[in-house]
Amino acid sequence: MISSLLIANRGEIACRVIRTARALGVRTVAVYSDVDRDALHVRIADEAVPIGGSPARESYLVGERIIAAAKETGAEAIHPGYGFLSENADFAQAVLDSGLIWVGPKPDSIRAMGFKDAAKKLMADAGVPVTPGYLGEDQSPETLQKEAAAIGWPVLIKAVAGGGGKGMRRVDAAADFIDALDSCKREAASSFGDDRVIVEKYIERPRHIEVQVFGDAHGNLVHLFERDCSLQRRHQKVIEEAPAPGMDEATRQAVCAAAVRAAKAVNYEGAGTVEFIADASQGLQADRIWFMEMNTRLQVEHPVTEAITGVDLVEWQLRVASGEELPKSQDELAIAGHSIEARLYAEDPAKGFLPSVGRLEHFELDEEDGRVDTGVAEGDSISPYYDPMIAKLVAHGDDRAEAIDKLAAMLDGTEVWPVKTNAGFLFNALLHPEFGSGEIDTGFIERHLDELVPEAEPDEAIWRGAAAVAVAMDEQDELVADLAGFRMNAEPNASVNLGRGGEFRTVALDDEAPMAAVSGFRDEERVVVFHEGQAYEFELSSRGSLGGHGIADGVIVAPMPGRVASVEVTAGERVAKGQRLLTLEAMKMEHGLVAPFDGTVAELGAQAGAQVGEGAVLARVEPGAAAEPSPA
Repeated sequence: MISSLLIANRGEIACRVIRTARALGVRTVAVYSDVDRDALHVRIADEAVPIGGSPARESYLVGERIIAAAKETGAEAIHPGYGFLSENADFAQAVLDSGLIWVGPKPDSIRAMGFKDAAKKLMADAGVPVTPGYLGEDQSPETLQKEAAAIGWPVLIKAVAGGGGKGMRRVDAAADFIDALDSCKREAASSFGDDRVIVEKYIERPRHIEVQVFGDAHGNLVHLFERDCSLQRRHQKVIEEAPAPGMDEATRQAVCAAAVRAAKAVNYEGAGTVEFIADASQGLQADRIWFMEMNTRLQVEHPVTEAITGVDLVEWQLRVASGEELPKSQDELAIAGHSIEARLYAEDPAKGFLPSVGRLEHFELDEEDGRVDTGVAEGDSISPYYDPMIAKLVAHGDDRAEAIDKLAAMLDGTEVWPVKTNAGFLFNALLHPEFGSGEIDTGFIERHLDELVPEAEPDEAIWRGAAAVAVAMDEQDELVADLAGFRMNAEPNASVNLGRGGEFRTVALDDEAPMAAVSGFRDEERVVVFHEGQAYEFELSSRGSLGGHGIADGVIVAPMPGRVASVEVTAGERVAKGQRLLTLEAMKMEHGLVAPFDGTVAELGAQAGAQVGEGAVLARVEPGAAAEPSPA
């Protein structure tokens, strides 16, 4: 077994790898950027080494510094986690050339699967069904648009070197193709350093089915069954589960066998995931499921596979990298129950899912009903430099209904403040009737978005719950966690003066009006309560309305720190309501800032490429008549 391990990553996955390594008696070494100096993964590792500036390109993406850190600390092996350098074949080769052990597949396997066009050709040759599309070398916009039209609308533009939903755009009509292509290429170049794309037929009712595979250096290769990752937003997975709802045994055998053929075609070693797209318009059928890509690393959603198989996939990674055979053969692996994982993101669904940054002044996650994987603790800060995922909540039950109930309870018990999260959104998605019946596809969230985003303003029952928290905290040092029965014990005519958004009201506690089941805390100025994953702040004195970035006056401000990726208008230009003015790049995503009403661009305060802080004034629009359409 490897004796010492450097984790070339950060946050949740670094903590996850450290946990298993420690259980195996393996010494761990963390690396960190400037902003991560006091991060959780740094605190729990046996040793930690600084590797550069806060932006990933100055630290976690600099392979030479990571290898040097391993040499400096005497680490025997490097585990790349996921993201960053995990699927970089040149980095894997450099690790091996330096005399270190690479905890991952061979560089040649990474290269074979690293580019979507070449990988699909390889899979077709191996007898694995692939999605219809254009994989050609000609990358001219004219050729790509011609091929897209030949495939038939809608199509999907995908970065050749892409992953995690980056560099991917759906296009429904020819008129939208060039703009989507430009945006896709720009994002691909920024994320992967490669702006080449392929074009695929877009499946109207797609399910995202993936199969966990694992190989060793002794020729053994197994699958650990499938996962369903269909609940996505902007091509980013949100909720994943295993096994896939509605998957019959015959289809399961066919898909898993295809995944094994795919892995064998590249002599695969270590953990990998073969991803398929299924046309779910007639249920899951083996002849309507096609290969999409292979991720040559551990996946974010690996805990659901661990839950249904009883396998620690990180332990398997370390054993295989140490030269051992796989701990189990195919006939020793079986599915037990059902598991669902929800990704808790630092983002605000009420504001278009804009990333949320800042210090976690209050941070409590429910670990009684399931498993929590996180890379932060109370008092830590969420920065704008990295992916906004702050935790994974994982539930396991005897069946899917039990797993849903447990995960819903975990989300209901999520308490994060003042950083905004998507916990309430996830709660609503889990309890949606279509999700419960397994009627899911990758368009589920978009179709039901208005139903899933929690109301930004609390109802009367939540106001009363907040009042109960305020009174309970007055009476004792810590919150009464269960407020059931509190009202009946309240003093006659008990009431609390609460405010929100400048509105103040007296909330009575001694009548029969409904009170929401909430948890929360208070200080001298405010009370914060949590209900079904959503957080609400109330004022205890008239200290002014809650803060926020308004655009009613036409001033467009940066909702978070970031880089201005592009400026689509000029000063003096007439614009229409909803027209994009600028594109801000932050937390690995592009965010369009649009005109709040018809008018004229009176001021532009930003240039493409500029770094801006939260609240920076980027543009100002003066109201007026709608912009006239361009002459034909």
